[in-house]
Formats: sequence, structure tokens, C-alpha cells
Amino acid sequence: MEEDIDGDLADIEALNYDDLDSVAKLQKTQRYIDIMQKVEDALGKGSDFSNQGMVLEDDPEYQLIVDCNVLSVDIENEIVIIHNFIRDKYRLKFPELESLVHHPIDYARVVKKIGNETDLTLVDLEGLLPSAIIMVVSVTASTTSGKPLPEDVLQKTIDACDRALVLDAAKKKVLDFVESRMGYIAPNLSTVVGSAVAAKLMGTAGGLSALAKMPACNVQLLGAKKKTLAGFSTATSQFRVGYIEQTEIFQTTPPALRSRACRLLASKATLAARIDSTRGDPSGNGGRSLKEEIHKKIEKWQEPPPAKQPKPLPVPDSEPKKKRGGRRLRKMKERYAITDMRKLANRMQFGVPEESSLGDGLGEGYGMLGQAGSGKLRVSVGQSKLAAKVAKKFKEKRYGSSGATSGLTSSLAFTPVQGIELTNPQAHAHQLGSGTQSTYFSETGTFSKIRRT
Repeated sequence: MEEDIDGDLADIEALNYDDLDSVAKLQKTQRYIDIMQKVEDALGKGSDFSNQGMVLEDDPEYQLIVDCNVLSVDIENEIVIIHNFIRDKYRLKFPELESLVHHPIDYARVVKKIGNETDLTLVDLEGLLPSAIIMVVSVTASTTSGKPLPEDVLQKTIDACDRALVLDAAKKKVLDFVESRMGYIAPNLSTVVGSAVAAKLMGTAGGLSALAKMPACNVQLLGAKKKTLAGFSTATSQFRVGYIEQTEIFQTTPPALRSRACRLLASKATLAARIDSTRGDPSGNGGRSLKEEIHKKIEKWQEPPPAKQPKPLPVPDSEPKKKRGGRRLRKMKERYAITDMRKLANRMQFGVPEESSLGDGLGEGYGMLGQAGSGKLRVSVGQSKLAAKVAKKFKEKRYGSSGATSGLTSSLAFTPVQGIELTNPQAHAHQLGSGTQSTYFSETGTFSKIRRT
């Protein structure tokens, strides 16, 4: 961390130099000159895949691609240093411009186009910036507090802008070379996102191995630019996305699903880069399967939801009843069963007006409860089945239901008539079972009857 801080401080101190050559030194290095010469030669003779059977790390073309990836990162850093140099010099002329144009190459082009001009209506910025940004820059330039630069300072600024544009062109040439070799170096990644996007991702990440070690959430942001809204609303501004937005899959996806498609593309591109970094599938079949999976998922997202099917009613009495029978259930059913009085109240006799609680058909109707003209409600009181069954069971228990005679059974019985009767228990049980009317004097059991007077 201390070395990084010292390096950053050295860069900051270098920005205060007046000489551009002491700030930007990359173009004069022998490594830059050699790599650019090899790239131009390789682009001139075309692709050569004669060394496909060789180990990837031993292939000289692969080594050139790795050097190109490292060089593209160095070019990016050099452009940032030159941008800081231009910004420090041109801040005296137009201090607000750096807050309106953030991209270094766009800033260099605008500075070179404006120069020392104070009236921006005479400067044509069409094609360099969006129309909304051009309008904001023109309005801001009319009220700026800056002053024209001296000729020597302006000349150094213009030279720095030219050098930044030359470095940008060299970076594009390097990326074109890497793109032309992506089908051999990273066939799976090229299949998923395309050769151009794969070359940009590798160049920004610093090589295929560095891209394979990067998480998908960071791959999604590779190449993202800072949004310049210039005071406009953020409601319509797109989410942050880098080179992934240049893929064909992203462009053909509906806008509502692009954020999900971007995350999906970044994750699959990371998997494809990991396959290519280990040379797991040189034929590119893994990349094709990943691309088919992406297409299927996006098509699945666009399908309408399934229509809600009407739920049919079950067939009556088709399923076995869950409740068991028994004395407790029968008692509950009888307790909550509809009474005879309610049954009559729910029925109406044809052609006869029903009586009501308030009269003249007002209030609650009585149905067939009342008799016509009597003014009274008459309901016959009947014994419930359960009560009758319980009474019968108690009676059988009391008098004995079997043919055997218990030794404790008495032949004396109190009758409804005030008297004592001597009965035969077996004959009494037989009469109960046959349902015959019992008399005071039976054929088998009655001996005598004593009446009180």
C-alpha cells in the first residue's frame, strides 16, 4: 500500500510539469514501438492458425496478444495522465468544461476544437458531443470566468490533445488485432459476446487470465462511462453497463429486460472466459451451449403468464368422508340439526297467506307454523330419536335384556297404578323384544296384585 501511495504521489507531482514529454513517456519506449510494429505486420499478413496443435502459452501469436492486452492497459493509463495535463492547462480558459465532459478522448477533441475561441456559436461541436451537452457547453461558455490562454500554453495543450488522439488510435488498432485472433484465443467467449466485445473485455481486464479471475458483477461494468446528465432528470437514464451493451443479444432484448439480460450475459461471459483460460473447449461448443441457454432464458422471460384456469367443482360424494361416525357425532348432528319448527317456518302453503311477526306481511314470516284464523302457533312436540334410544337402553339395562335371570333380580315391580306386582323378568324381557303390550296379568308371570284402597 505504501508503494501504491508513493506511485500516486509521483504521478500527481508529474502533472505539475510544463513539459509534456516528461509526463507522457510511453510512445518513446522501445516496447511500445516493437509491439505496434508486430501488430501492423500481423494485420497486414492476416490470420495464421497453423500452430493450433501447439500449447497456447508457447504460441508466439498468443504471447503477442498478451503483450497487446498489457499495452492497451498502459495506453489507458497514459491517456488518463495526458487528460490530467490538458485539464490543468485548459482550466484557465474554460474551468467548467471538465465537469461537463468527463471522457478523456471527448475532452481532448473538444479542447482542440474550441482552442482560444470565446464565442462557441462559431465553433461546430456537432458529432463530438450529444446535442444536449453541446447546448449546455455553449450556455456555460457564455458566462464562464476563464480567460484566453497564452500562445505557448495553448500550443502545449493542442499537442497533448493530438498525442491523446494518437494513443487512442493505437489502442483501437491493438484491439482490432486482438479481435481478429479471438476465434483462436478465446473461442467460447467470442461465441457468447462476439469478437469485438471479447477483445475489449480482455483489453480492459488485462488479458484472458485476468478476465477469468474477475467476478461477473465487475465484468458487467468493464468499459462503463460516467453519465453526464447536465442537470437533466435521472428518470430516463440507463443503468450503468459497459461493453456488454454492444453485444447483439443485449441490443435485441426488450428495454424492460435489459438489466436482467446484462447480468446474465456477464455471468455467462465469465464462465466462457474461464473455459478458454484453461483451454477446456477449443472447438467453442461450450460457448454455443451457453449462448443457447441465454436465448432460452430471455425467451422464457418474454412469455405471457399462464392463464388462470377455472377450478372445477368436485363431484358430489366422490371422496370418502373424513369424519367418523359415533355417538358423539350423532349427538352433535342432532344438537345442531334443523328443528321441526324451523322446517315449518321455511315452508309455505300454496294459496294461503302466511302470518308474520309485524302483520300485513311485514317482519319475519311464520310459514306453515300457524293455523289460519287461530292466531296461535301450534307445534307438536315429539321425542327425539336419541332420547328415545337412550330411554330404551336405560330400560333394557334396568329390567335386563338377556334370557338369564340374575340372582339379584326381584320379582316385585312398582306399576303406574298404585300397587305392587309380582312379575317374571324373563317373560317381561320377552314381551319387550316382541313388542307386545304388557298387561297387569300375564299368562306366565302374574301371581297376585295388591291394590291400595
